[in-house]
Amino acid sequence: MNNAVNDVVWTGTWVAERLGVELVGDERLGELLGLALRRNPKRAHLLVSNVLGKHVPQSPSVVYGHGFALGRRVRDLLGAEDARAAVVVGYAETATGLGHSVADGLGLAPYLHSTRRPVAGVATAGGFEESHSHATSHLLLPADPALLAGSGPLVLVDDEFSTGNTVLNTVRALHERYPRERYVVVALVDMRSAADLGRLEELAAEIGARVDLVTAASGTVRLPEGVLEKGQALVAAHEPAPPAPAAHGGTAKAVRVELGWPRGVPDGGRHGFTPGHRIRLEGALPAMAARLADALPDGARRVLVLGFEELMYAPLRLARELEQVVTAEVRYSTTTRSPVLALDDPGYAIRSRIVFPAHDDPDDGPGERYAYNVAGAGFDAVVAVVDSVADTPQLHAPDGLLARLAEHTPSVLLAVVPSYVPARTPTERPSMLPEPLRGPAFSSYAPDEVGWLLQDLSDVGLEAPTEEREEAIQSGGAHYAESLPVEYQPDAQYQQLFHTALADSAARLAQAVGAVTEIVLAERSPRPVLVSLARAGTPIGVLMRRWAEHRHDLDLPHYAVSIVRGRGIDANALRWLAAHHDPADVVFVDGWTGKGAITRELADAIEEFEASDGITGFDPEIAVLADPGSCVRTYGTREDFLIPSACLNSTVSGLISRTVLRSDLVGEHDFHGAKFYRELAGADVSADFLDAVAARFDDVADAACAQAKELLAADRTPTWEGWAAVERISEEYGIHDVNLVKPGVGETTRVLLRRVPWKILARTGAGADLDHVRLLAEQRGVPVEEVDELPYTCVGLIHPKYTRGATGADGKAVTA
Repeated sequence: MNNAVNDVVWTGTWVAERLGVELVGDERLGELLGLALRRNPKRAHLLVSNVLGKHVPQSPSVVYGHGFALGRRVRDLLGAEDARAAVVVGYAETATGLGHSVADGLGLAPYLHSTRRPVAGVATAGGFEESHSHATSHLLLPADPALLAGSGPLVLVDDEFSTGNTVLNTVRALHERYPRERYVVVALVDMRSAADLGRLEELAAEIGARVDLVTAASGTVRLPEGVLEKGQALVAAHEPAPPAPAAHGGTAKAVRVELGWPRGVPDGGRHGFTPGHRIRLEGALPAMAARLADALPDGARRVLVLGFEELMYAPLRLARELEQVVTAEVRYSTTTRSPVLALDDPGYAIRSRIVFPAHDDPDDGPGERYAYNVAGAGFDAVVAVVDSVADTPQLHAPDGLLARLAEHTPSVLLAVVPSYVPARTPTERPSMLPEPLRGPAFSSYAPDEVGWLLQDLSDVGLEAPTEEREEAIQSGGAHYAESLPVEYQPDAQYQQLFHTALADSAARLAQAVGAVTEIVLAERSPRPVLVSLARAGTPIGVLMRRWAEHRHDLDLPHYAVSIVRGRGIDANALRWLAAHHDPADVVFVDGWTGKGAITRELADAIEEFEASDGITGFDPEIAVLADPGSCVRTYGTREDFLIPSACLNSTVSGLISRTVLRSDLVGEHDFHGAKFYRELAGADVSADFLDAVAARFDDVADAACAQAKELLAADRTPTWEGWAAVERISEEYGIHDVNLVKPGVGETTRVLLRRVPWKILARTGAGADLDHVRLLAEQRGVPVEEVDELPYTCVGLIHPKYTRGATGADGKAVTA
C-alpha cells in the first residue's frame, strides 16, 4: 500500500511503519481505509473506514451513497422477484446505518439490525457472538418474529469482512431456526486472509444453501509475528493520561431542537424497519432538516451531525437532508463504545478523542464512550442526535457528552429521536361480536373496499317524515340517531348537476385524496388501518385505500364505524378493532369538517373508552379530505369546496343509510345499526363517484405529493376558527344553539336533504360549488342570503325552535 493517496498522506502510514502491518489489494483500499491501534487484548490494529461515518466525519451523501450503491448491486444480483422477498440484517454497532442504507438501495426489503441493548418485553428471535469485539453479544429483537421466518434471501451487512467468523456464526444460528435457500453477505471491504477464503463455500455446502458475497473493495491485511504484543506496547507508550474532571459545575447547556419525528416510525432497525416506515420517514425529513437548519448559528461554515452508537441511520438521513438545504459544509459521524488510541499525526486515522460516560443506562453497566476526530476539527456547530432512552442526566452532566462537545465547538445542538418500543399485542378479549358486513350482501361496494362494523337493520321501519323528525329532535323527545329521514330522491335536473360537478371536480378531489393519504403514511402509520366514520367518511376512506394501493402497492384494511353526536363512537366497534389490529395503526377518516363537533365528540369518546375498557392506543385525530373549519391537523385541503358525494345520500355511499342507535334495536353487545337500500340500486352512483376520482390519480400524482410535502413542513395546528364563526352566527341570527348552524358546503347540503332548513348563508361571489345548494334551496323554498367575509363558502341554518306550526317569515322572529 502506498503511503500517499492523491498526494495526501495515507492515514494508515503511522501504524504500517511502526507495526509492520500492510494492506494489499484493490487500489481503492487506501481511499476507503486508514489504520489505528485498538485498546483491545484480542486484536492490535483497527481498520478505520473513511466512508462509514463512525470514526471519521464524512459527507453524509458519501456515507449514504456507498451503502445505497451496495444495495443496488444486491438487487441486481438477486433479480426483481427475490429482491422483493429479501430481508436485510445489519450488525451492531458499526454497521447499523450501513445495513439500513443497503436496504434502501435494495428497494422494498425490510431491515433489522442486531443490538446490544436488551428491551424489556420484547422476545429475542436470535443471537450470536462476535469473537474479536470488545462487546461480543448480539441480540435480534424484531417486533414481528415473522420478519425472519420468510423463505426469501437473507442479506447480512457488515462494514468489513475479515475472518468471517461473525457472519458464519450468524448464518448457522439463523439457519437452524429459520432455514432458507439463499444468503448474501455484504461489506464495504473484503479483508479475508488466504486461509479464510474458502469458508463461505464450506458453509454453503454444510447448510445446503447458496451464499454470495458483495463488496466495494477487497484485499487483505498482512500481519508480522508478534503484532499483538507490539501493538499493546505502542498503545501503552502513547496512551494519554485520563482527562481531568470537568472544572465547571452544573449541567451542559445545549440548544434543544424539536424534530417533529413522525409518530410510530422507529428510530432505526433495532425492532425492524419496513418499506412503509421508509415512506413516512422520507416524507418527514424535509421539515425536520428545516428545523435543524433554523437552529444553526448564523454564519456556521462547518457543521457536524453526531449520531449515537447504534443510532446511525436516523442522524445520517437528517445530516444528508441538512446537507441539501444549508450552505455550510456538513459532516456526519457517531459516538462509539470502541476504545481506540488517538494520535495527532496526519498519517494516523484517529487524530483526536473525546471521552465521556455512557448515558443510556447500558445493560452491561457504566463505562467510557468516545467521539473520534471531533475535537480540533474546526466545527462551528455540532448537532448531537440521540434517542430518548439516552436523553438522561448523564448526557447533560458536567463530564457528559454535551459538555465535552462544548469544549471543542461554540455551538452544541441536541435533537432527540423517540426510542421506538414495539406495541404490546392487545390482550385477546372474549367477544361475540360478528365479522364486518361486506358487499354485495350489505352495500354496493366491493367486499375488499370496506367492512362495515354495523348490524343490518334493513328490514326495520325507521324512516319518518323530515318535519316530524325535526320537531321531535328539537323538542327533546327523540335523538336524531333514533330514526332515519325519508331518503331524498333527486330529480333529473339535480342528478345532472351531480354528474357535472363530479366531472368538474374529479381532479381536485383526487389531489386532495392523494395529499391526505401521503400525510397519513408519513405521520401516522406505514400500514394504517383506515376506519371511516359512516357514512360520509366511507367514500373518502375507499378513495384513500385506492390511492395507497395505486401509488404504494399497499393493501390497507378499511372499516366503517358509527359515531353519533352526543352518544359517542360505537364502543363495540372499537373493541373489535383492538382485537384484530394494533390500535396505534387506526386512522379515523371523515369527508370534511364543519365546525368540528364530531372531532370533539371522537376525542371525548376515545378518552371515555380508554377509561372504561383499559384499551389504549387509538388516536382520536381525524384525517379528512377538507378541513375548512381548521379543526384537525391531517387534511388534504382547507378550502371549502364541493365534494360531490355530499350532494347525495345513500346512492353515493354504497346504498347505506346513516347510522342508527336506538336502545330497543341496539343492545349492549351489538354494533350500531344501518339499512341497506337495495331497492335504490337503479339510482346508485357510488362506483361512478369512486371511479371518476381514481381515474385522475396519475394526472395529479406529482401535485398531490408536492402538496403533501408542503403541508408536512407547514404549521397545521388547528385554529378552530370555524367554531368561533358558528358561535358568532348563532348569536347574530338569534338561534342560540350551535347544533342548528351547519357550516360548509357538505353540511349545508345535509341540512337541505335531511333537516328543516331556515335559510342559507352564501359567501358573496361563491360560484359553481353552490349550484346544487341553490337548486335544492329553490326546490324547498329556502332563501339564500349572500354574506360578505363568510369564512365558509356557505352555511346552512336549521329552522330554530321548529314545530309544524312555526312562523318566522321575517327571518328573525321565530315562535314555537
